[in-house]
Order: sequence, then structure tokens, then C-alpha cells
Amino acid sequence: MTLQEYDYARESPSKLAASCLLLALTMKNLGGWTPTLEYYSGYSAQDLHPLVKRLNFLLTYQPRDKLNTVRSKYSHRVFFEVAKLAPMDMLKLEKALTNC
Repeated sequence: MTLQEYDYARESPSKLAASCLLLALTMKNLGGWTPTLEYYSGYSAQDLHPLVKRLNFLLTYQPRDKLNTVRSKYSHRVFFEVAKLAPMDMLKLEKALTNC
């Protein structure tokens, strides 16, 4: 979904990927940012918090008529309908991120 948003073009791809992973882990209650993830990604959880919050906020946007291809693609069962996931409540996300 960040492919459609110019604001995310300035983020490094590795930081964006790490933030997406942390958001997914948090949304699915699959644990937090482990020392192994920190070592191999090069990012601490605190480095990723602002971007994770922005990514969660991005989930609240409705697709633009001309730019809904990516959302449509990832709304399919083959991709586990990840584009249909509801964003986390910001207070719950904040609490989960402070526990990482």
C-alpha cells in the first residue's frame, strides 16, 4: 500500500520492511521485536515506532478510484486478504509498542 503513497518514498526499503513486519507481528499478537530481528534488520523497535504508527494510520485510508489495484490484489484469498485487515486501535498499538 505504500507504493501508492509518495510520503513513503523517502523511507529506506529495509526500514519500511522492518516496520511492516513489526506492525504485522503486533496486529496478530505473534510477539514483539526480538534481539534476533534487531540484529539482522539493524533496527531497534524504538527506531521503528514512528513508522509503524504511520503504517497503521495508512490502513484507514480508502483507496482512490484510480489507485486501487494494489489493494484489490491483496484483498484476494491467495494473499490472505491482508488488505482487508482493520487497523489497530492507536491506543492498543501504542501500548503494544511500548512493551516491545
